[in-house]
Amino acid sequence: MQHKTGTYSNKHIWNISFPIIIGLLAQNVINVSDTAFLGRVGEVELGASAMGGLYYICLFTIFFGFSTGAQIIIGRRNGEKNYNAIGPVMIQGMIFLMLLAIILFGLSFFYAGNMMRIMISSEIIREATVTFLKWRIIGFFFNVFNVMFRAFYVGITKTKILTINAIVMAVANIALDYVLIFGKFGFPEMGLEGAAIASVISEFASTLFFVTCSFFTINRKKYGFILFKSIDIKLLKQVLQISVYTMFQYFISMSTYFLFFVVIERQGQHTLAIANIVRSIYIVMFIPLNALSATSSTLVSNIIGEGKIKEVIPLISRISRLSFIIMSVCVLLLCTFPKLVLSIYANDLSLINESVPSIYVTSVALIISSIASVFFNSVSGTGNTKSALILEMGVLVLYTIYIYLTGIYFKLPIHICITAEIIYFTGLLIGSALYLRFADWKKKKI
Repeated sequence: MQHKTGTYSNKHIWNISFPIIIGLLAQNVINVSDTAFLGRVGEVELGASAMGGLYYICLFTIFFGFSTGAQIIIGRRNGEKNYNAIGPVMIQGMIFLMLLAIILFGLSFFYAGNMMRIMISSEIIREATVTFLKWRIIGFFFNVFNVMFRAFYVGITKTKILTINAIVMAVANIALDYVLIFGKFGFPEMGLEGAAIASVISEFASTLFFVTCSFFTINRKKYGFILFKSIDIKLLKQVLQISVYTMFQYFISMSTYFLFFVVIERQGQHTLAIANIVRSIYIVMFIPLNALSATSSTLVSNIIGEGKIKEVIPLISRISRLSFIIMSVCVLLLCTFPKLVLSIYANDLSLINESVPSIYVTSVALIISSIASVFFNSVSGTGNTKSALILEMGVLVLYTIYIYLTGIYFKLPIHICITAEIIYFTGLLIGSALYLRFADWKKKKI
């Protein structure tokens, strides 16, 4: 891969990031389309999809955290041109995650209802959430493959396949949502259950595409896929030494966000509906940041693998500037036409009007996160995932205290509660910048 002035050019960064953006867009189409369609069914369904969806994502982030650690190792091996070592990392990861999926599915099937009784005060929302999860948790088994294929393609910096996969997943989910939620083309009107089933089928479509396309396009010998003989405990332990921290990091981070919704739920289903709509917009806006952050992580890992340590900080700075510019444009458009964007998710004028202040607060958080996310993922890209976990844990303590004070103790309006996101990303930015400036990360071996 060519370089410009000793580091990756904006064109190279964008060529890697854009397919990831499209891929993330498709993954988040599930949340967005569920919210958009269910917003026209009712506030209970909207609230239940928010709580059930967040529960699912909390556990999904364990899978994603493992794959992120695997991606870092794949990126390092790719930078070292040790291609034969990449396939075994992916295969062992899939075996481990499938065992984990079986465990999490079983626990969720038998005990999620009991957990919801503790978390959700409204009986009608609680029952609807359990109904949603009954179908939704089947998706664990397909995401085992999806997250590892994503880690593989991002790690070797060949991300264009993610674009096509994104289209497959997005089209499947939107079409199935329309058909199953509202009962079109002879199908029964399934409402909330239809949304859950549509999500699972679209994840299966994604898996089927990855497996089929990879079988015909990937040089299995080059990347060591033909070397698999049995479970390699030594290799799995090596991957876990990196991944275990990202697994905990993502799970704890999303669990804290779930806690935010537990607090908001106690303010009523109308407020919960507002929170879910704003969250859906927030997730969409965050897509380019996620992509650039993933790019930063894998390129930092590749550069260190190539032995070009001095290029790391200039690369992070370049990606941060690109991220800030893109997010500034997105936020400007969002703040100029907030009601137009909100009308995609709801046709209730009071719901739209009351959501506008939260949009403005979220926009401030997004601007800060445009730099904070790149910096923080770069910390993980150096291989120091334990330090990244410790850093985020410290920030999340402040986040949790702030949520308690604003949401429960003082019972402040939802847009004030959402300022917790500003606190979170500001803390993450300061901590990551200090780490990259002063910590001894250059000698980390993985």
